Amino acid sequence: MRKIASISLIALLFIAWSAFKPNKPQHQGLHIGEMAPDFSLKNTDGKMLSLKDIKAEKGYIVIFTCNHCPFSKAYEDRIIDIDKKYKKLGYPVVAINPNDPAVNEEDSFDKMKERAKKKKFTFPYLFDEGQKVFPQYGATKTPHVFLLEKTTAGNKVAYIGAIDDNSEDAKAVKVKFLENAIDALLKGQAPNPNQTKAVGCSIKVKK
Repeated sequence: MRKIASISLIALLFIAWSAFKPNKPQHQGLHIGEMAPDFSLKNTDGKMLSLKDIKAEKGYIVIFTCNHCPFSKAYEDRIIDIDKKYKKLGYPVVAINPNDPAVNEEDSFDKMKERAKKKKFTFPYLFDEGQKVFPQYGATKTPHVFLLEKTTAGNKVAYIGAIDDNSEDAKAVKVKFLENAIDALLKGQAPNPNQTKAVGCSIKVKK
């Protein structure tokens, strides 16, 4: 009886410990070195696009951005310049609006079309309708960059984070994180740093 009681006590203690032990952190979004999932999203021209539909010899510069956020607006010209510079080197920009327009109508698809036309975007501007893509990538801000390098295994995440170190003034930028990361890949080197803190507006999710 004592043996049975002891076994029962051990079992109860194990159950209690299991119930109160800290939960293992869940994997949220992409990490450096992982393969990024492809997607099929509507571009401002009305056509559905995926990464495999976009010509890219070496990789992709995926940037989650939007219409209304002042940080996103401050970076628009810089993103256009980055696309023009690196598209011909094999790394085109792919912009994605992750916001729910029900939270801010400025981020509606019609407003996206207007913005793309007004700013003369040189890159696809895709709408994450249903907000299914940004959680897979782990984007939390607009803008938020995910630099992908094409490999035989897929599109490997090489850099995550900010475009540069000054969201307010392009002329005052001291460190161009994204461009430095791309330049490193073009030289066959690993970006350093390969991750920085994205600075911008929080992604708007309908409650």
